[in-house]
Amino acid sequence: MSQKSICVYCGSRLGTQTAYAGEAAALGQIIAAEGWRLVYGAGDVGLMGTIARATQQAGGATFGVIPVHLLRAEVGKTDLTTFVVTETMHERKKVMLMNADAVVVMPGGPGSLDEFFEVLTWRQLGLHDKPIVLLDAQGYWGPLRALLQHTVDHGFAEDSLLDFVQCGATAEEVAGLLRRALS
Repeated sequence: MSQKSICVYCGSRLGTQTAYAGEAAALGQIIAAEGWRLVYGAGDVGLMGTIARATQQAGGATFGVIPVHLLRAEVGKTDLTTFVVTETMHERKKVMLMNADAVVVMPGGPGSLDEFFEVLTWRQLGLHDKPIVLLDAQGYWGPLRALLQHTVDHGFAEDSLLDFVQCGATAEEVAGLLRRALS
C-alpha cells in the first residue's frame, strides 16, 4: 500500500489563540505517526512552520510547494523531504492537490479560504473526490460552516455540498475522520 498524503492548508500567521499552534503541532505529529506525508505550502512561518516542524521532528515525510514570489515572505522551508518552487499561486494549489489523498483546512486567513473554496468547488464539479476536513480549533470555522448552510438554504448550492466537508474540533478528531476516509 502506498503512502497516503495529507494536504494541509493553514495560516502563515499563528493567529490569536495558542490552541491553533497546539493543534497544528498535534496534527503534524499524528501525520508522522500514521506514516502519512504532509503536503503543505512550504513556509516556515505561522501555522505552516509549526505543522512542518512537528511532522519533521516526529520523523514524518514532508512535501512543500511554494511560489517563487513567496519564498522570502513565507520563509521557504528548504529542509523538507521534497521542496517544490512554482511560478504562480495557481500552480502551487494544483501541485498540492495533485499530490494529496485528502485535504485538511486549519485556521487561516484569505489564502486558506481561497484554497478551501477552490478545492470545494473542484469537488462540487467532480474534478476530484478527496475528503475535505476542517480542523475547527476553538470553533474557528463556525461562521464558514454557517455560510455554507446559508448558500444551500438560499438555493445557490445543492445539499450535497455540505456532504463534501467534514469537521473535527481537534487534530485527533480530524485524524479519526481521515483514517476512516482513507481506509
